[in-house]
Amino acid sequence: MEIKDNTFVITGGAQGLGKAIGIALSAQGANVALVDVNQAALEQTEQECQQGAGQVKAYVANVADEQQVDDLFSAIEADLGSIAGLVNNAGILRDGLLVKAKEGVVTDRLSLEQWQSVIDVNLTGVFLCGRAAATKMIESGSQGAIINISSISRAGNAGQSNYAASKAGVAALTVTWARELARYGIRCAAIAPGVFETEMVASMKPEAYDRIVGAIPIARTGQLDELADTVAYILGNDYVNGRIIELDGGLRL
Repeated sequence: MEIKDNTFVITGGAQGLGKAIGIALSAQGANVALVDVNQAALEQTEQECQQGAGQVKAYVANVADEQQVDDLFSAIEADLGSIAGLVNNAGILRDGLLVKAKEGVVTDRLSLEQWQSVIDVNLTGVFLCGRAAATKMIESGSQGAIINISSISRAGNAGQSNYAASKAGVAALTVTWARELARYGIRCAAIAPGVFETEMVASMKPEAYDRIVGAIPIARTGQLDELADTVAYILGNDYVNGRIIELDGGLRL
């Protein structure tokens, strides 16, 4: 697939990984639809992406809301033309141990709100946006690609029952959609990032940061442009389908 002049939707596009992907695709001449709930950050990223050759438009929407998602994709198609690709990047963290106990007494539990909020955004949001994107691609008769952002935490990570479950679900959706949608000329693949230089990682305590970096075989975190390059690779290679690319410097959780 050509990136130039095609339209790509990026959820969680206001900052971090989504912002880097938006900037990279717009620099290659793509039309980019940035989606997020953070309007202020979204407007800033929109301005930065406009340095590229393609059209850029920002949309405030909650990816976990079915009606908002369906309305969103209709608006994007009307504004920027047929949708050629989706990067399902929106995600949140609400970390906590399943249970905490001291001397046989349970002192805390992962709340249902912590569980549900992460599942709603990280998994239901991926489902809703993937379904909407596939619908538009089929109806317009255009081939396309869906890229889901999973995580190496999908294998399980202490303190992340909700996040790990959501990202394992995203990986399963990727393989399922690759098999279902290929008949319509739609590919689906995923990226499972390790530790990248996002705002969250930059705000970690030095000792925690050093401990994480020390576990990575190549002894550094990932750079945002390295993930953006992987997105561009998947979009550009029409034989990549149904695979999860682990982008983690060799780190395995």
